[in-house]
Amino acid sequence: MTIKRGLSTAILLAGVLAAAPLFAGPTITLRGEPLTLLGKTVAVGDPLPVEALTASGLKNFDAAGLKGKVSVVSVVPSIDTAVCEKQTHILSEENGGLDQTANLVTISRDLPFAQKRFAKAAHMENILFLSDYRTAEFGKAAGLLIDESRLLARAVMVLDRQGVVRYLEIVPDLGQLPDMHKAFEFARGL
Repeated sequence: MTIKRGLSTAILLAGVLAAAPLFAGPTITLRGEPLTLLGKTVAVGDPLPVEALTASGLKNFDAAGLKGKVSVVSVVPSIDTAVCEKQTHILSEENGGLDQTANLVTISRDLPFAQKRFAKAAHMENILFLSDYRTAEFGKAAGLLIDESRLLARAVMVLDRQGVVRYLEIVPDLGQLPDMHKAFEFARGL
């Protein structure tokens, strides 16, 4: 009887643990409603896990493409929303010439086709668009995947020439913009 009860408890506990999000990160909000970030949130000093991302043409992105230059990485939930569109326009149009010396990158879970359509309509040729649409591995590995919506949290990062995060801002509410100009200034100093 004891073995049977112990086994039942173990099975129940395993089921509860399997249903709980693993490595839950900090909580952010959307209009005051809490959202949970999955994974261990990337920190300053960590390499940014970009290997699982998809570039245009549905090609796997090669992380070596970011090495050798400072990178400003803008992470948005979906480029088809007003705040994400504004964040992406700031990256492209208000970078003060940083696009001449640094990589400018936007990452979202949008399909690469939608990213390409957006870039063409907005006449943005100075941004590398990367997608986490396939498996959300980037979102999980960076701790930016929102459990409730499966979109990415809004953030801006600056990577050094080796792809290591040196600056990070994750906005506390998805409706807010990150301080892109502060990130630009930080990037100029690297």
